[in-house]
Amino acid sequence: MRKFFKNAYIGLILFFLYVPAAVILVQSFNASRYRGTWAGFTTEWYVSLFQDEGILLAFRNSIVIGILSAVIATLIAIPACLALLHMKKRKRSVFMAISNIPMLNADIVTGISFMLLFLSFGLRFGTGSVLLAHITFNIPYVMLCVMPRLSTFNISHYEAAVDLGASGPYAFFKIVLPDLRPGIIAGLILAFTMSLDDFIITHFTKGSGFDTLPTKLYAELKLGIHPEMYALFTLFMIAILVLVLLLKLNSHTSKALQESLRNV
Repeated sequence: MRKFFKNAYIGLILFFLYVPAAVILVQSFNASRYRGTWAGFTTEWYVSLFQDEGILLAFRNSIVIGILSAVIATLIAIPACLALLHMKKRKRSVFMAISNIPMLNADIVTGISFMLLFLSFGLRFGTGSVLLAHITFNIPYVMLCVMPRLSTFNISHYEAAVDLGASGPYAFFKIVLPDLRPGIIAGLILAFTMSLDDFIITHFTKGSGFDTLPTKLYAELKLGIHPEMYALFTLFMIAILVLVLLLKLNSHTSKALQESLRNV
């Protein structure tokens, strides 16, 4: 009986989490423009979606901003993590707490802060301002993925490579970087996901004439929900699901690599 209630409880949670997504998925293939009325199966809304230049432009902007911000944030976060590793424990804890503040801060506060900062510097709002904002709030997420991996790294391996004649950069790329790869990949995917999903900070830093997918969706929804939006929501959910599966695969690969190294 206890096991039954546990399974029922978990099932109820999953029901409330995924039923809305299932409704959107079904509606995206509904030939009727009206909710609650099934008029047959169709892919018309997907065809219409890919003919909407505004949506496609916003999608391209989201992908470009997501990839650039994730890569640049990762390139900044890795040296930051290496610097933290060489600090004393108390000093490291202080800096880690400071670096985690942007993740705990309310998005609307962060968005307004970026807007005021860019205005004070006279920065033109658009692709550049959104990219800078996304890079900044992505850095702590990448550090969150890389730092635990780095803290388990045995520094003696790097020191042994240097003692045997390897240069610092060569030893880093051959010894340190491969060991950090799972954390780096996880940080990249997480940063890309956070950038792709962000609305509030983007809304305050994008200016007029520039939209990412979330801000474009918000503008479209103010005019009413069109069937094409259901198709877009479905594709968006599938993209997030793929990213989550990649994170899971990365985690399993990391564990398998650790097991193989222990058996050597």
